[in-house]
Amino acid sequence: MNLIRAESKRYFTALGAHIAQLRKERGMTQAELARAIGVSQQAVFAYELGDRRVSVLILTRIAKVFTVRVEELIGLARPVGIRKGRLSPRAMRHAERLQALSKTQQRFVIRIIDVLEAGHKLRSSYH
Repeated sequence: MNLIRAESKRYFTALGAHIAQLRKERGMTQAELARAIGVSQQAVFAYELGDRRVSVLILTRIAKVFTVRVEELIGLARPVGIRKGRLSPRAMRHAERLQALSKTQQRFVIRIIDVLEAGHKLRSSYH
């Protein structure tokens, strides 16, 4: 029984690290992720440490926020559509400019991009 418990702990620790990595890659705080999936910031903190098991319902919400498949999130499938290679020089310049901003300014710019992207998707669905 202890072997199963130890294996489970290792799995949820790895899952939590993956969730934290995805969150950070997207420039989100734990509080922002918590609001997006309907849990407390403390719950996200515990998920990321592997101290709390992530339910299937929460997994589906996290996958939706990060636009990945649940199978990718839990490590049963490789990411789909990841572009290999480098960013264009122009994209690199924009990324460097974004990095030079404060964290608050970065989140603001990312929110603007998210709003524009959502509007584009909405318009695309009508055509």
